[in-house]
Amino acid sequence: MSEDDNILPFPEGPQPEDESLVPVLEALLYASGEPVEASVFAQVLDVGATEVRRSLRLLGRQLAAREGGLELIEVGTGWQLRTRPEHARAVLALRGAKPQRLSKAALEVLAIVAYQQPVIRSEVDALRGVDSGAVLKGLLDRGVVRVVGRRDMPGRPLEYGTSRAFLEIFGLKSVDQLPTLQERAELAPHDE
Repeated sequence: MSEDDNILPFPEGPQPEDESLVPVLEALLYASGEPVEASVFAQVLDVGATEVRRSLRLLGRQLAAREGGLELIEVGTGWQLRTRPEHARAVLALRGAKPQRLSKAALEVLAIVAYQQPVIRSEVDALRGVDSGAVLKGLLDRGVVRVVGRRDMPGRPLEYGTSRAFLEIFGLKSVDQLPTLQERAELAPHDE
């Protein structure tokens, strides 16, 4: 996935002339701290969802042109103001926080769940060749994996999939934005 995949798709042609929603949308995004759906903005502001999306795209362009510390991205089903990646260290230093990291095992399990969902634990174990129960529980506790149902087979094992938090953390609109097998092969280091 390229860095440009999170950039909002701005339509070509004339820009909307009405910029009155832009400042209030920026304020609402700042105050929310969480991704917000365009339909929620439309309801709160009593305007059409199309007008909201147009104004969000305009806000995104304005933030990008300003090259400030924030960017607007669409994640999951909502929109969110985020710190630009190049400023992450400074923000973490200010907050006295350390970046949250996932272990290699957790990343392996998360990748299997993301690409194979819905998946049951025995399938994860078979792909990894080791028991993944504790790692899967840790991902459930972190909220990046969720139970999506039960498999129709003996014992009715739980099926797992990624959560909205997964999309937010990785800056994705949907799991469809994950790299394909071919793209992953191109990104992998080549042994020569």
